[in-house]
Amino acid sequence: MSRPPTTQAGLADPATINAIRSCVHCGICLPACPTYRTLGEEMDSPRGRVYLMRAVAEGRLGITETYTRHLDLCLGCRACETACPAGVPFGSLLETARADIEGAGRPFRRRLVDAFVFGVFPYPERLAIALGLLRRYRRVGLQALVRRSGLLRRFPRLAAMDALLEDVPRTDTELPEFLAAHGRARGRVAVLVGCVQRHLFADVNRDTMRLLAAAGWDVVAPRAQGCCGALELHGGRLDAFRRRARALAAALPSDVDWVVSNTAGCGSALREYGHWVGDDDAALRVAARTRDVTELLADADLPLRPLPLTVTYHDPCHLAHGQRVRAAPRTLLSRIPDLRLVPLPDSELCCGSAGVYNVLEPEMADRLLAAKIARIVETGARAVVTGNAGCLLQIARGARARGLDLEVVHPVTLLARAMRWEER
Repeated sequence: MSRPPTTQAGLADPATINAIRSCVHCGICLPACPTYRTLGEEMDSPRGRVYLMRAVAEGRLGITETYTRHLDLCLGCRACETACPAGVPFGSLLETARADIEGAGRPFRRRLVDAFVFGVFPYPERLAIALGLLRRYRRVGLQALVRRSGLLRRFPRLAAMDALLEDVPRTDTELPEFLAAHGRARGRVAVLVGCVQRHLFADVNRDTMRLLAAAGWDVVAPRAQGCCGALELHGGRLDAFRRRARALAAALPSDVDWVVSNTAGCGSALREYGHWVGDDDAALRVAARTRDVTELLADADLPLRPLPLTVTYHDPCHLAHGQRVRAAPRTLLSRIPDLRLVPLPDSELCCGSAGVYNVLEPEMADRLLAAKIARIVETGARAVVTGNAGCLLQIARGARARGLDLEVVHPVTLLARAMRWEER
């Protein structure tokens, strides 16, 4: 069944068509693409997807189910951007194409899933309620009962969500809104606390603030801040994303030197504010000042004790490809005495998390996760380090499924563990 091409600007915008036409179809992107490597299908490669987008943009193809399927299977990992010699902005093209798809309408069953995902995850208060219910669901034994019944096999997306959360930590203690720098202040930074991050990785937020303060930064974490909009951006819900971007930019203080993110997907979205919300001065300021926490800590003079541990590092897609940050996390880890960092083959290949991709496309996500876990096992590492909430959840899930004794941690967690706090 074919739906007519969208009448909104979208892919048909002249500047967007020019960006699409910058693809020279060389195929250098193909080996970098996780779905092409897995499926071997041209239309599930960046080159093939650009060809489909061009056909829609030029009015030669409607928004068909087949077209939508090939774009839905894309992780949005942007590895193709790193590989592309022509500089095709695939990430923004994909988000524009998905906005066209959303405008044309989704099937009813997909709309139900989207209603939950986009009605809960970007709202910290609603997410807290959902996680509280999940905590009770686990505590009274319902989760174990449902898993034993095999009922979830009929609902793969629910099964994927269930498998991601083995534990639901309590987050009753709020972060301080301000931490003063230790010693002479190097400047002032604002920390993005996130949505999933604030509830499932509150310890990472706490350690981020403490380490930044120890490194000489005055740290603020405004409680009024909301979601950065990353999920909506990657899902093609551009109007909702722009509203969130403007609201978050307005909630962050204008007098900070840097806006610090400790989760790759959020940081990448913040850096994209200039492209999508270029008419808002506060959003432009946030885009220009956003940095990953590892970038600010990599050269910090921190007193570190030995931490005898063999670790490997997984590059989150939106840190390596979206923000082009690769060296800083490795530099940070290499400064910990007795920590042995071993290389991870295919470190920049997506683990299958990709925002909520592992919920929406669980079969493909599982195949990518299996490949990632196999590579991790090859290293012999006892811990995997990665700087994104989705990657932490996804890789931990894969390790549990394989029965591996493998710790999955954020870089700041290891740094905080090695800190001689008494000297700060």
